[in-house]
Amino acid sequence: MNMKKPLALLLAAGMTLGLAACGGGTQGGSDTPAGSSNAPASETSSGGAVELNLWSFNIGGFTDAAAWEPIVAAFNEANPDIAVTVTPINYQDGDQKLTTAISSNSAPDIIFEGPERIVGNYARNGLMVDLSDLWTAGGSDIAEGISSVSQLDGTYYMYPLSVAAHCMAINYEVFEAAGALQYIDEETRTWTTDDFVAAMAAIRDAAAAGTVNVATPGIVYCGAQGGDQGTRALVNNLYSDYYVNEDGTSYNVNSENNVKALTLLQTMVNDGSLSANASYAAADELQSFANQTCAVTFCWNYSNYTQYAEQTQFTPFAMAFPSDDGTPELEMAGPYGFGVFDNGDQAKIDAAKKFIQFVCDDQAAGTEAVKTTGFFPVHSDWGDVYEGDADAELRAPFALMSDYLGRYYNLTGGWTEQRGNWWKMLSAVLTTGADPQTSADSFVEQANANIG
Repeated sequence: MNMKKPLALLLAAGMTLGLAACGGGTQGGSDTPAGSSNAPASETSSGGAVELNLWSFNIGGFTDAAAWEPIVAAFNEANPDIAVTVTPINYQDGDQKLTTAISSNSAPDIIFEGPERIVGNYARNGLMVDLSDLWTAGGSDIAEGISSVSQLDGTYYMYPLSVAAHCMAINYEVFEAAGALQYIDEETRTWTTDDFVAAMAAIRDAAAAGTVNVATPGIVYCGAQGGDQGTRALVNNLYSDYYVNEDGTSYNVNSENNVKALTLLQTMVNDGSLSANASYAAADELQSFANQTCAVTFCWNYSNYTQYAEQTQFTPFAMAFPSDDGTPELEMAGPYGFGVFDNGDQAKIDAAKKFIQFVCDDQAAGTEAVKTTGFFPVHSDWGDVYEGDADAELRAPFALMSDYLGRYYNLTGGWTEQRGNWWKMLSAVLTTGADPQTSADSFVEQANANIG
């Protein structure tokens, strides 16, 4: 299959896709073999063993090729003639690498990521293999909300492994010392917009008085698209609005309530109860949170908890985003799963499906893969895969966040382009004092122009 023509739309846009999961990661290559399913190994058209290339974004604990080794080894026990070379890629330049590979007809066979890329970007441009047979074989216990975003026009292009809800977190000890715990519901991990404003002001005043030692209550990062789901969730929840309209045909950032939220954040930055940084992405803000430079992070999940655990000399307390009615709707950053690029080799396609089926449907292998992501299984029949683990209690707040998931809107047309404009708009409003309504109107005009 010649992929150059469909990639015309991606050559510019693919470089602007950003972080779907907060934080950073490593990058490199490995010659780790892997495969899947209990079917006999496939062979290439030349008669040799099938060799597959898996490119894996740094999702949760899958930050390097070593993380795949146990899964690879388990697969190869049943499929010794299917080999997979695992290449980790990250959210800083992974999209550029994929665009370059696709345009030169050297795309990987398998990609491990989320539906915004696999379905919304690559399948939309005719680059992916139909995985509907995997859903027929093993997808009966996967929630409709997940299955609906794994398909395009009724054809499934992604098969999922795990699902995560991104949230935010507070420095519990700082909140306690500043008298700000009164503004949160510790049991439900929720708070209202008014309580959020009051808490941030209390921390600002406590810092000024020397009661707490933080440089700023919180940092709204707007220097790049890394972790942009956190800033979107912050804006959308403050006054209970949505990023796109209900049928996903138009962006909604310039609505009355979203502009009200942008105006509130601008006011909070101006009065010092928040700060904004035009050079920070999520990884920078997370590091500042770990260093106790700020008292909250807007980009949190269990994976980030484990990544920064050794650096945090305090209690990171997971919280839902504040909302005016106290009922948050979090952005579902997952599901995360696999897609297969149509490289024109049926033997490779068949082998790739075997590998995916093994990782996602074999409960023993799948449980370990889910645990590596740090998230939760899409298979409801698997139950609590962390039950009995030493860190089960630490994971409980993140399981609670799944109760607050809102509708998944990341497949709206023009998603790639709008992400490049979102953080620029946010930066203009929060760091240069640009008018929120005018800025939001301009953003929506640009975003809608790319829906197609």
